[in-house]
Amino acid sequence: MANIYNCDPSELIEKSSEELKKLESIKAPDWALFVKTGMHKERPPLKNDWWYVRTASVLRQIYRFGPIGVSKLRVKYGGKKNRGAKPEHFYKGSGSIIRKIIQQLEKEGFVKKDLKSLHKGRLITAKGKKFLNDIAVKISNVPQKKEEPVKEVKEETKKEAKPENKTEQKETKTEKKAEAKQEPKKEIKQEEKAKQTEKKETTKKVQ
Repeated sequence: MANIYNCDPSELIEKSSEELKKLESIKAPDWALFVKTGMHKERPPLKNDWWYVRTASVLRQIYRFGPIGVSKLRVKYGGKKNRGAKPEHFYKGSGSIIRKIIQQLEKEGFVKKDLKSLHKGRLITAKGKKFLNDIAVKISNVPQKKEEPVKEVKEETKKEAKPENKTEQKETKTEKKAEAKQEPKKEIKQEEKAKQTEKKETTKKVQ
């Protein structure tokens, strides 16, 4: 069965972001048009619907690496800042954006808190898995398996054909044996006839 590992990640994120726009609990805040996604960025995102793309990406990361918290997600969405003549420095992504996205996903029922395991964080729920897997099935190119009943029918026909061949071989062997037994009998009869004819000739000569 197809899942998120059998399809293109970028295509999965795009399709799932379009589906997330239809949900009421997931909405971009008013300040999403003006804010940067991290300290390492120079400008805000170019796309107006980047909030839904980031939400789909966060949901995919939680699916793969959950339980995972905000701190590790900040590292994943961080990057190096261009500081001119100075060497580049790595900065984490915005924690506020990730926290609000996780809260919206939790409200929708796609994500839940995991407090039992050693690595505390968010886990994806069955509803969230179904949401992503259904989209992955539509876009994946996984070949379908061929029907097995056809192979079973072919095997049955082969099994039925083999016994017939064996019976034919047995019949030919028995026929050959019968012919071999009949040939010596014919030779013996011919010899007896020849002896009888010789005896008759000798008796005639004597008379």
